[in-house]
Amino acid sequence: MSNTPSRTFHVAVVGATGAVGETMLSILAERDFPVGTLSVLASERSAGGQIEYRGRTVVIQDLASFDPAGVDIALFSAGGAISKEYAPRFAAAGAVVIDNSSAFRYEDDVPLVVSEVNPEAASNRPRGIIANPNCSTMQMVVALAPLHRQYGIERINVATYQSVSGGGRSALEELGKQTGQLLNFQQIDPQRFPVQIAFNLIPHIDEFLDNGFTKEEMKLVWETRKILGDDSILVNPTAVRVPVFYGHSEAVAIETRIKVTPEAARELLSRSPGVEVVDERVAGGYPTPVTHASGTDAVYVGRIREDLSHPRGLNLWIVSDNIRKGAALNAVQLAELVAAGG
Repeated sequence: MSNTPSRTFHVAVVGATGAVGETMLSILAERDFPVGTLSVLASERSAGGQIEYRGRTVVIQDLASFDPAGVDIALFSAGGAISKEYAPRFAAAGAVVIDNSSAFRYEDDVPLVVSEVNPEAASNRPRGIIANPNCSTMQMVVALAPLHRQYGIERINVATYQSVSGGGRSALEELGKQTGQLLNFQQIDPQRFPVQIAFNLIPHIDEFLDNGFTKEEMKLVWETRKILGDDSILVNPTAVRVPVFYGHSEAVAIETRIKVTPEAARELLSRSPGVEVVDERVAGGYPTPVTHASGTDAVYVGRIREDLSHPRGLNLWIVSDNIRKGAALNAVQLAELVAAGG
């Protein structure tokens, strides 16, 4: 990490055995975060197991019986119910909690932070908690924030193409199992998803709300406004689960106050932090979850073109690894901001 402080930190990873928790641990190591003491925490059934971290063995501890005293930074990725119960306890014991669930995202006194977009918000944390945004919002705002600041975004139409890893390990297993069953002409019995996910699309992520949108869709509305600090931005989302293992994609159409040409957008985004422009009008000249996003850290933007239906409209295709940038990487980047600030 840049600006590495001389001191080390007692870091706790809560939900360490999940897909995001495992990736948090690997990114802490990759980015050489100054971990002095590492506590890996999970449910009672995982306690006593072991993980490898930078060549040493660390025993998984039971979250329920763990004493958080002395923890400096706690990375939570164990679901909203666990965060609501335990995050305040860790914060009360003196830790800065970086929470990956939706438990605190909409609280006025909890900052919702994307490291490339609003890092300054991380220092104002009266409850000792920083919220990590939803994966689909995360990649979208990394790409749109530079455009909003220069041209003013009035409206966002977005359709997401979200990989099954966003649903956790059970969702990954279901896609793999169903794919094998169908290729072997076997009957399938959907368990994790309401209908077949293999070779299919499901326009339903999270629960339905009274307005007809799903909670996943409304996260794009609520979180975009909070992160960009502009409640006037109109967001019209449709969230779709697709049979892809890793990497979310989004077809985004924005309407701006000041017209932005594709050339200007391309130039601005090419020098924006966390963004890589992959935008050639040739076969394969665009990002996809498999060819670009999976296992990498950037937010990739391609298919940049004018909207034929609006004089100040612009279309973009945004792709990123939802487990890395959409969750684990941003959490570690927020930990780096905390560490740099003491």
